[in-house]
Amino acid sequence: MAFKRFPKFRGALALSATAMLALTGCAPSDGGEGTTAGAIDYWLWDTGQIPGYQQCADMFEDQTGKKVVITQYGWDDYWQKLTAGFIADQGPDVFTNHASKYAQYVNLEVIKPLNKIEATAAVNTDDFQEGLAEIWTGPDGNLYGMPKDWDTIAAFYNMEMIEEAGYTAEDLENWGFNTADGGSFEQIIAHLTIDENGVRGDEPGFDKNKVAVYGFGLSESGGSTFGQGQWSGFAAATGWEATNKPVWGDHYNLDDPTFQSTIDWYFGLVDKGYMPAFGVFPQSEGAAPQLTSSKAAITFNGSWMITTYAKAGFEVGLAEFPTNTDTGVSKTMMNGLADSINVNTNDPEGSAEWVAFMATDQCQSVIGEQGVVFPSRKDATPIATEAYSKLGLDTAAFSDPVTRNDVVYFPITDYGADIGALTTPAFEDIYANRKPASTLSAVNDSINILFETSAD
Repeated sequence: MAFKRFPKFRGALALSATAMLALTGCAPSDGGEGTTAGAIDYWLWDTGQIPGYQQCADMFEDQTGKKVVITQYGWDDYWQKLTAGFIADQGPDVFTNHASKYAQYVNLEVIKPLNKIEATAAVNTDDFQEGLAEIWTGPDGNLYGMPKDWDTIAAFYNMEMIEEAGYTAEDLENWGFNTADGGSFEQIIAHLTIDENGVRGDEPGFDKNKVAVYGFGLSESGGSTFGQGQWSGFAAATGWEATNKPVWGDHYNLDDPTFQSTIDWYFGLVDKGYMPAFGVFPQSEGAAPQLTSSKAAITFNGSWMITTYAKAGFEVGLAEFPTNTDTGVSKTMMNGLADSINVNTNDPEGSAEWVAFMATDQCQSVIGEQGVVFPSRKDATPIATEAYSKLGLDTAAFSDPVTRNDVVYFPITDYGADIGALTTPAFEDIYANRKPASTLSAVNDSINILFETSAD
């Protein structure tokens, strides 16, 4: 039975010494940085969501008399400080959680099961978009995160470039792909690519080594997120699934030949000059600046980036992932953030009341009106859609796949830190050094050994 504790032991090792160094910046639940004594301390990383949740916090205080103090950290600092807090039995009472992190927190037993506390147990999870509650339900059947929003991936494109190339929005609504010749998707991005001499990617004399505008933007390999904002939709449309179960699988499928051929085709667009090579654009900036600066005609990104693209100095269009012409399927990866309660909180009931309040139609309507994310409640989606329409964007490319259930979930399994340490350099090697995707078979074996050696 010693192996039963192996996931927790391995997870503890992942809590690095560097995180310990950040401990002085971690706020204890009874007062400290970003807190007021006796208040509920709530952490998030997205500055764009602060105004909406501050409105919710004010309403919550008016109704309950309980104050909520919101603290924001940038992404990297956020997780480092949170980890340090867990180690020191401190940290926020409530925090925004991510699907890529929470499996480890479940194994470390540092977040509370919400269905065991009265206020959060009373929330009707049927009010959320389909699949969100399942994402945040652990293998033990307990709910560890209260869904707060959802996201999918779609294509953002420069409408002026599309029209100058002789295409219409309808062409991108009906595009398709395959891994043999790339389909109409590859034809479109080839024609949208322009070299420094003004020659398009599908015209004689095109110089793939001197590209002025890429048809398809990319900044990183997606190895740490299973291609969420990069190749996830292309891979899923072939019928491939990352693991043997939608959530909490115990066997990975990175050795699948169909998947590997999709990855070879996808990164092969670099070799043709249609997509930027590794390092051409800063990885830290993401793909959005490539489109907004007119360096790329099309980029794929998450719905959480809508407001960023809306600030572009030109009309931006949206399209779903192209349909796989072999399977007739189009897919997008669906994910969602959630609110979790720190096991070290001094006020579990008050924390649960705040988490439950954030899931009400009252708070979620406020979040939807902000036009920053799609709230988790079904009845709040139209509110967000209307807010986005005021920015001049029709967001059906994000919401229609959810309505049709043409989605796959972000893979959630044990050993997230270990798996990321294997997949990140492997996919970067494919992107940067153009290694064949067959190299993922060895990585896949190493990942699956983690699960096999932990069995009873």
